[in-house]
Amino acid sequence: MALLLGIDTGGTYTDAVLLDEDEGIIASAKSLTTRQDFSIGIGRSVARVIEDVKARTADIGLVSLSTTLATNALVEGQGGRICLVLIGFDEDALNRNGLRDALKGDPVIFLAGGHNGQGEALCPLAEEKLAAELDALGERVSAFAIAGLFAIRNPEHELRARDIILAHSTNSVTCSHELSSKLDGPRRALTSVLNARLINMIHHLIISSEALFGEMGIEAPLMMVQGDGALIAAEVAKIKPIETILSGPAASLVGAAYLSGEQSAIISDIGGTTTDVAILEDGSPRLDPDGATVGGWRTMVEAVAIYTVGLGGDSEVAAVKSGMDLALSLGPRRLVPVSLLATDYPDLVHAALDSQLGRDRQQENYGRFALAVGRDSAHLATLGEMERQLLDALKDGPQPLEKLLLRRRQHNALERLVSAGLVMISGLTPSDAAHILGLHDAWDREAADKAATLFTRNRDVKGHAIAASARDLASLIMEAVVMRSSETLLEAALAKAPLPGRDAGTLLKAATVSDHHPYVNMEIALRLPVIGLGASAHLYYPEVTKKLGTIAVIPDFAGVANAVGAVVGQVRLTVSASISPTENDGFRLFHMGDPLDFQTLDAAVLKAEELLTAEARAQAIEAGAGDVRTRFERQDNVAHIAGMEVFVESMLEVVAFGRPRVAR
Repeated sequence: MALLLGIDTGGTYTDAVLLDEDEGIIASAKSLTTRQDFSIGIGRSVARVIEDVKARTADIGLVSLSTTLATNALVEGQGGRICLVLIGFDEDALNRNGLRDALKGDPVIFLAGGHNGQGEALCPLAEEKLAAELDALGERVSAFAIAGLFAIRNPEHELRARDIILAHSTNSVTCSHELSSKLDGPRRALTSVLNARLINMIHHLIISSEALFGEMGIEAPLMMVQGDGALIAAEVAKIKPIETILSGPAASLVGAAYLSGEQSAIISDIGGTTTDVAILEDGSPRLDPDGATVGGWRTMVEAVAIYTVGLGGDSEVAAVKSGMDLALSLGPRRLVPVSLLATDYPDLVHAALDSQLGRDRQQENYGRFALAVGRDSAHLATLGEMERQLLDALKDGPQPLEKLLLRRRQHNALERLVSAGLVMISGLTPSDAAHILGLHDAWDREAADKAATLFTRNRDVKGHAIAASARDLASLIMEAVVMRSSETLLEAALAKAPLPGRDAGTLLKAATVSDHHPYVNMEIALRLPVIGLGASAHLYYPEVTKKLGTIAVIPDFAGVANAVGAVVGQVRLTVSASISPTENDGFRLFHMGDPLDFQTLDAAVLKAEELLTAEARAQAIEAGAGDVRTRFERQDNVAHIAGMEVFVESMLEVVAFGRPRVAR
């Protein structure tokens, strides 16, 4: 018997679950995510699940981690300085697929070389130029990315360039053909650039996590979740960190399928910052056929098709003008709930709220606070004098905004600090509303009630308050979350097959209005159940699914589904090749090595199956799989010309899969 430990580091919480291979889930825990050092939050959650069941760390045979680190880094533009080596491309390639923007001024080395569509070298690789450029570059970058023209047809020049770089430098090198077998060189180059930028960051996370587990006496293989929900060994993730983007949402789908037993469903995971919606079809997550898009970059990484909105338990609640009235606005910015801040700083928060409640005139900053959350040296170096002054004012703890912001210019400076991730705002959120209504009790309900009472003093142009009481306001906030969640689910359901001229908001509004119509009844009915995930799923999704004419499935352990998905998944990878006709009526096989020529298609296919199966099996074992199984698939593409079938291309792939190895 072995215990399996699953961990998910989300934007707000770090979750951990402990599974017994025979009994299933035996413990779960949540801790606040510690962005300055993920291992701190990981350690707290892991310690709690171990303590809950008095488990022996020596019995833990597998650890698997899903993380937001790579996704957040790309969204926030973080990562190391890299050098891109382009082989056979001219400078115009930088203008495609956002490659120039992704480089952010990092150096590029253009080299003669590359191959044509048949895998034949266009000219020799400019090795001497590469060596000279590397000498001039020195130690000014932390990693290299290499992309060669038609490298997926023949990777020879990429591999040779890697050898030369490694002879000059100890920095990591990413080759584009190892990340994708698809055409479109500039997009492969973009994916390689992003991968190279993430390497040091993910490497640090893995090293610090392994050190933590070693200190805790956990000696088990460490796996990580890829964007398609499959698992890879941490050692592989160090080399291909780009594969871990959208790791968290992918883990939630795998966890939802395991916890609910559903084969086809819409899965909605409401966290502290965002709501992620995806489709489960026949037991597998629906993948994005065009590759994952993160931070505005369309990569070649295979990942789940995720529909994400800035709606969560910690979304900012604001009052906005709607004609002559006031309306509630939710998100997309994440705040620290006032009830949570008051748990850590009760005297400061209550003193400020009581003082503000004792005044007659409402101000926009009442009920809001600022707190420092980091002092990243890279950002600190770019701060202006006013930003530094505000940050210094917060060094000893949070401050009410009314005291911190005394001049209008300071508002802009504070926004810059928030954008840089150095400061967070605390204010009213749906989590606070849940505390006011008695639906949550983890934090300071009284502080939430005071902040909401202040918020009710917001008035429209006619002088009417937005709500009569804190409790009424809390109900309005909960209803707003339900309505926004309903729209989000409907938008996600319509994304694959839209209804012409019918957007989600219009459909929902029509259905709501028809409830009071004397003659017309309009209803919305989703064909799939909704699996609600997240700690607050039970608060919203029963009402959401009533609006959408379906049922809500809120499984046990829904609040830690990502951590469950991190450890119940399997290793799965795909290796592909293609066969094209040659001018002399032969057939050429393109795979990870040099192209191979055959006289017959059957001979080429037979060799492809042999090579791909061996390669997929070896990669699966390297990725941490135990008992590896493989599946070979072939698709022939033909054209019909003058009534005749003409062979165009054969696409071949081998899928290797299996559960990860578990230490006994």
